[in-house]
Amino acid sequence: MNRKAILFFFIPAALVTLFSAATFNRKDIGSENATAIFGKDALSLSLSLGDLCLAIDALNEDSVSLKKAKESLANCRIKFKRIAFFTSYFFPSETMMYNAAPKYEVEEPELELVEPMGFQQIEALLFEDNFMAHKEELLIQTKALYSSVKDLKNLLYQFKADDRQILESIRLELIRMFTLYISGYDAPSLKTGIRETLTASKAIRIVLQPYFKRNPTGSKALAEKLDGAIKYLGLHPDFDTFNRMAYLVGYSIPLQQKLGVFIKQSGLELNTSAYLNYNVSSLFSKGFLKSWDSIPEIEKAGLVIKGKKLFFDTSLSGNMKVSCATCHQPEHYFTDGKIRSPSLIADTILRRNTPGLLYAGFQHSQFWDGRAKNLVQQIKTVVFNPLEMGGSQNLPHKKIDSAALAIAAYVASLNPLNSPFDSYLQGNRSAMTKDQIKGFNLFMGKAQCGTCHFAPYFNSLVPPFYDISEVEILGTTKDDNFKKPEYDQDMGRFDLYKIRYYRRAFKTPTIRNAQKTAPYMHNGTFKTLESVLDFYNKGGGNGLGLVIEDQTLPSKPLNLSKNECNQIIQFINSLTDNKNTFIHH
Repeated sequence: MNRKAILFFFIPAALVTLFSAATFNRKDIGSENATAIFGKDALSLSLSLGDLCLAIDALNEDSVSLKKAKESLANCRIKFKRIAFFTSYFFPSETMMYNAAPKYEVEEPELELVEPMGFQQIEALLFEDNFMAHKEELLIQTKALYSSVKDLKNLLYQFKADDRQILESIRLELIRMFTLYISGYDAPSLKTGIRETLTASKAIRIVLQPYFKRNPTGSKALAEKLDGAIKYLGLHPDFDTFNRMAYLVGYSIPLQQKLGVFIKQSGLELNTSAYLNYNVSSLFSKGFLKSWDSIPEIEKAGLVIKGKKLFFDTSLSGNMKVSCATCHQPEHYFTDGKIRSPSLIADTILRRNTPGLLYAGFQHSQFWDGRAKNLVQQIKTVVFNPLEMGGSQNLPHKKIDSAALAIAAYVASLNPLNSPFDSYLQGNRSAMTKDQIKGFNLFMGKAQCGTCHFAPYFNSLVPPFYDISEVEILGTTKDDNFKKPEYDQDMGRFDLYKIRYYRRAFKTPTIRNAQKTAPYMHNGTFKTLESVLDFYNKGGGNGLGLVIEDQTLPSKPLNLSKNECNQIIQFINSLTDNKNTFIHH
């Protein structure tokens, strides 16, 4: 950790810009109670971090000391999740540093590096085979975290919060609990995700108590469902065997629904997010995310119709023979089934596999390397690319802008959400098989797929705000011959920004409709989903024996059995939409 990162931890709390909420003309119900609880639990977290410092200091080659350090870290994480809903909402920069990703991340557009630090980095180092080689770094990380958290309560100086903000922070925490906590996103090796979800649920129950007391009749359904969730989580604490589907349909979705109704009935609605739509019942509801294409709703329907026609129009191409649909064929789920598509130059092919377009509107960047910031920019790039459509630069800009906007509106409308999985969540309990449900539980748990393919679109949109599309370094090989793995030469996002942490980095696509979009990966050389699962199960490029610097995919094998891999594939199959809805769209 460099000096700049360490100093961040030691910035005096008095110098931190304090969050100051606007004063609202309503009597406080529970915000003061929530703030007081935060102060108390922040102290408890500080004490547990003191214990972690002692455990790390006593660390030696003895397995007993390692076990004690891991248990102490797990205890700290549990304490942290009692206040995570509060810190994430009111003090996001502090929360990011306490629980940052265990890898270097690039903050765009400034291209500043965020170093790995906090709980996740401590976990990553403790679970290394040569953990003692990292003892000095562990001490630095732990002591810095301890020093910072000791001053956490001081952030409450002149702090004010409103009931509406408290309730919105809980809305967001419910999304985190299902999409991140139970998937093991920030504790993949400790596997404390279920215990952390339980702790977060109990914290929410305490914070909501004043609101329940004020309106016992209106809050009854919510209180009962929350109590049921707490009981269920307490009875099933094991990470690998936890039934995530039962929790999702029995508690997670109903909790989101009932909290939304309660907030609305209480007149305490507030939405400070850019993309979340609180008018729908849950994150799996159609319309959960607001559109970010800036097209006025009154114009959208007409643009979609126009865009669909242009999607099949060959007049945008230089040779008047190809259209968007040449490679993105609706009957093939907007792919063409080829490893890489032919280019306009005879006897040559394009550099990368043609991705499907379903749910492409729900990404903040386009192309495998994320070089286009939106669909309009992507469409213009393809139209003028001499290898793809070869459109003439002499075409009137007004015509191209208008066409690109219309096609973008059409592509953004391709989000049917009518797969068997979606039908199951809507109440049709015969829509999925037992193996598909088991596969979902594995996908969101032991197999760690859900830590990169985030619900509900199972792509790179990061919860709970869905304001970032991540890129990952998997170490994808030249082909699917894993007995003799070879390096793939495509450097991905590194070609755009010469930063080592972008070397071989690619955007994470949705796995919705993956059953129909073979072959796979950016190079299109993984022929089957079985090959894809085998690659991940072995630990990516590093796990296969290649040396992939800064691989973000864990290198240790997942130890999934052949049957478990098949169940995951069966779940992926359940994400296949009815193509008639978009062929005749």
